[in-house]
Amino acid sequence: MSLRNLDAPDTANARRVLGVMCAGMFLVLLDVTIVNVALPSIGHSLHTDTAMQQWVVDGYVVAIAGLLLTGGAIGDRVGHRRVLLAGFAIFGAASLACALAPTVGVLIGARIVQGVGGALLLPSTMAVIVDVFPDRGEQAKALGTWAAISSVALPAGPLLGGLLIGWLGWRPVFWINVPLTIAAIVATLAVVPARPRVPRDGRLDVPGLVGFVAGLGGFVFTVISAGHHVGWPILSVSIAVTIAGLATVLISARRSAHPILPLDLLVRREFLSPNVVALTMNLVVNGMLFVGMLYLQDVRHYSPLAAGIAVLPLAVPLIALAPVSGRITGRRGPRTAIAAGCLLALVGMPMFTQLGSGHGIAWLLAGFTLLGCGAGLVTASSVAAVVRATPPDRSGLATGVSNTARQIGTATGVALFGAIAGSPASDRFVDGIQLLALIAAALWTGALVVTLTGVRHR
Repeated sequence: MSLRNLDAPDTANARRVLGVMCAGMFLVLLDVTIVNVALPSIGHSLHTDTAMQQWVVDGYVVAIAGLLLTGGAIGDRVGHRRVLLAGFAIFGAASLACALAPTVGVLIGARIVQGVGGALLLPSTMAVIVDVFPDRGEQAKALGTWAAISSVALPAGPLLGGLLIGWLGWRPVFWINVPLTIAAIVATLAVVPARPRVPRDGRLDVPGLVGFVAGLGGFVFTVISAGHHVGWPILSVSIAVTIAGLATVLISARRSAHPILPLDLLVRREFLSPNVVALTMNLVVNGMLFVGMLYLQDVRHYSPLAAGIAVLPLAVPLIALAPVSGRITGRRGPRTAIAAGCLLALVGMPMFTQLGSGHGIAWLLAGFTLLGCGAGLVTASSVAAVVRATPPDRSGLATGVSNTARQIGTATGVALFGAIAGSPASDRFVDGIQLLALIAAALWTGALVVTLTGVRHR
């Protein structure tokens, strides 16, 4: 049941609800960025290589991406407040397991469980915001605020991670989530209205869900393994799993009354286009962040804190421009803000081709700045474009699709960029980043074309 069908909350309580939803999104994003700066320390402590470090990030992100659509669908059925509470509880318990992990295998397993909690949190935070702010203009502003506050995780992660790692090691990076999730549970109980269970026809698309998780996990495994020269027998199996999983999703989507993959929405250009742009944005931003942290700490030998500070040119404009994007979207529609963001990010990509020069750090910071400006304009406007292209009674599913696209981008970016760049101990690592900059420029060009041809102007 949509919250807008019940008594609307007063303005003050709506703002409190927005604050709690921003906190939920902040937690999930914090655990991507804070772990990025911790990866070299985790690698040294647990004696693991770059491929396993990629899985510390991607195990979490693949779980989120694979289960987000289910999280949105469950929220639409049983109420997003219940799903939020379950998500916070699972996330906090898994964070505790990460902090206590004795081996990298246990750490990756706990990260996957964290991802399950994140998959419950993300679509519900967005769906609640959409429901309590039904007016299009106020909705765009609220989503802009949500994007800005949650984006604080980008600079907060590396900075907080750098401080914690420098003083106490990498394990407090996960300990910190425990009190934060407890506080979030208390706040959710206090300010988010309880809603009765909403009966829905049909069952969840379990074959589609299993196929989606298997297909995405198989794809990421294939990319990471190929980049680290795993033999063809293993690659052949992972490719087969990927194909079988995705085929199962498509078959189930055509047969199920309530498919996990909403083909009826995805065939609509105005819905698909902003999701493609969002996927591209997360792919490039998180891919560059992953290799950038390895470059700063393992090639340039920056401390974790110094590396975190070096990410600020990416993070600050992303935060500052998110509410600006919301205002532009409210006045002129999402296409203008998305196109401007794609252009800025595209201009920034050639900067990364200069990392091998004597002024490599300056070029890195310039590239991060333009990439952050582009992402800041794209984030809120792409979400608004998805919401505008979706029927109101499917807000949970739509926001699940939107977040799934982003997390697929993150998982693919870390896998692809890490595979192409290779080990930072290699002489070809910097050459790999330069190649990635050209690939990223092509991706942003494609995103710009998709925006101009497929995103609604109003």
